[in-house]
Amino acid sequence: MDRVLRIALAQINPVVGDLWGNSRLIVDWIGRARDQGADVVLFPELAITGYPPEDLVLKPAFVRDNLKQLNVVVEATKGISAVVGFVDEEGDLFNAAAFIHDGELKAVYHKVFLPNYGVFDEQRYFTPGHHCPIFELGGVRIGVSVCEDCWYPAGPMAWEAHHGAELLLNINGSPYHEGKRVHREEMIAGRASDYGCFIAWVNMVGGQDELVFDGNSAIFGPTGDVIARAPSFREDLLVCDVNLGSVPFHRPHESIRREAEGAERLELLVSEIDLQAAKSAGDRPKPKLSRVDARPLEGAAEVYAAVVLGTHDYVAKQNFQKVVIGLSGGVDSALTAAIASDALGPENVIGVRMPSRFTSPESLEDAGLVAEALGIQLLDFPIESAHGAFEEILADAFRGTIAGVAEENIQPRIRSTILHALSNKFGYIVLTTGNKSELATGYGTLYGDMAGGFAVLKDITKTMVYELCRYRNSISAAGRAPGALQPIPERVITKPPTAELKPDQKDSDSLPPYDELDPILRGYVEQDLGPEELVAAGNKPEVVARVIQLVDRSEYKRRQYPPGVKITPRAFGRDRRMPIVNRYVPNGARPTP
Repeated sequence: MDRVLRIALAQINPVVGDLWGNSRLIVDWIGRARDQGADVVLFPELAITGYPPEDLVLKPAFVRDNLKQLNVVVEATKGISAVVGFVDEEGDLFNAAAFIHDGELKAVYHKVFLPNYGVFDEQRYFTPGHHCPIFELGGVRIGVSVCEDCWYPAGPMAWEAHHGAELLLNINGSPYHEGKRVHREEMIAGRASDYGCFIAWVNMVGGQDELVFDGNSAIFGPTGDVIARAPSFREDLLVCDVNLGSVPFHRPHESIRREAEGAERLELLVSEIDLQAAKSAGDRPKPKLSRVDARPLEGAAEVYAAVVLGTHDYVAKQNFQKVVIGLSGGVDSALTAAIASDALGPENVIGVRMPSRFTSPESLEDAGLVAEALGIQLLDFPIESAHGAFEEILADAFRGTIAGVAEENIQPRIRSTILHALSNKFGYIVLTTGNKSELATGYGTLYGDMAGGFAVLKDITKTMVYELCRYRNSISAAGRAPGALQPIPERVITKPPTAELKPDQKDSDSLPPYDELDPILRGYVEQDLGPEELVAAGNKPEVVARVIQLVDRSEYKRRQYPPGVKITPRAFGRDRRMPIVNRYVPNGARPTP
């Protein structure tokens, strides 16, 4: 006997704190799902508040207002069921999922496992749940859970499957980092096959401060296969018919029982709620579905899409329209300009050349070629007069000393003043152009090139910068006329990187080659490897020692750096929280003065 449910996954992009706007967004997508004949539509974790709401949930008025907007959503569910994330309040606060059916709030599920690692801080705000409602809709038994609950094999999903749930609905605010989708899908597929259940997994999409959410919502069959998938990094309504009776499958009752017994320690309670199919939907013939499942993005395409979306949403959600970028003729500023152009449109990107006495004619030409190829506005502000004036002002104080970094750094600080003057006058936001390799080692000027409103490449190493430049050029190649400029000229990619703050300067004067530096940074920053482990991995001992010292001494600089899109498993910022004053040295060695 066929038991078919039409499931819709609403992969939406809410805005944190915009309770009114988010509820209207949800209502709109409920309507879209209803028009597609969906029986039930799922929305992401904390969809009403946006994710993560952080200390907003400590404001009693915010929680009350989010509950008012939940009522608006409930009223919009005539003829359909919906699962919607919100903040619940029952003496304590809960990260919650509302199960709504035909205009009535039928039950509320409270998230059981509250992540408190990496970028997550949910134990600061919420209390764990202890209640698992199970629903029967159209003859199908359904369990609901929230995000982290899916990651524990002996958790709510096992408990629900043990009590007869055949379809498990899991709503998510799962932030992106490179390669996470594959690991995540393997985990969910394992849960589906372990429990012999269908799993409908919906994820948020969009940027929020340093986080970006990749979507990639999917429905998994009881053998762990993906039977429908939404696209990466864009809003989408994935609608799929799931037949829970047409294909016989073996439910592994014994393994489910073992997992559920482990979940008993959570003191989960099950309540069963019978629902009748909403008449207004059930009386209408369902429209025929014509869906082509999306192929997930991978590699450089995935990273590039993430940083474009994160940049767009950071700028747009704060109601900025235009951005301003210092164009040096180097690879970092070229990639930043390309990303900004793709995120916001070239008409909203202003490039600024600010040559000093040390700027080469080639760098000026390259910056101009980038602006021309991307179609962005280009302004010129030579800084020689200001540079000379500062040298004159400081001449007495610096007399008798050897010229060095202090004199060099006057130039990026002048450039920062110009960029921020344009920002202040015209309402632009300044995009910095430094990459993760530079930020890790402190290779940047505080209040100079490190100053800005958003750091597009903050979590992108120099070696990945080159990879993304090649990728960006490749996606333009098909539509480019013969002889037309590449978005990022070849010379920009191949020439040795330089700050051009003194004659014949190269990055390699101050840093190890990037192909040596970046693997050490990945090990030390992202994996917490010690010097012995880094050397055992094949890195030179003297380079490891030097890099560790550079990283540890630069924390005070990083703390003053603007936010940027999280790309790697461990980004600087909320993801890695090191003390600024820190004298720890591996192996108990005496700190270097």
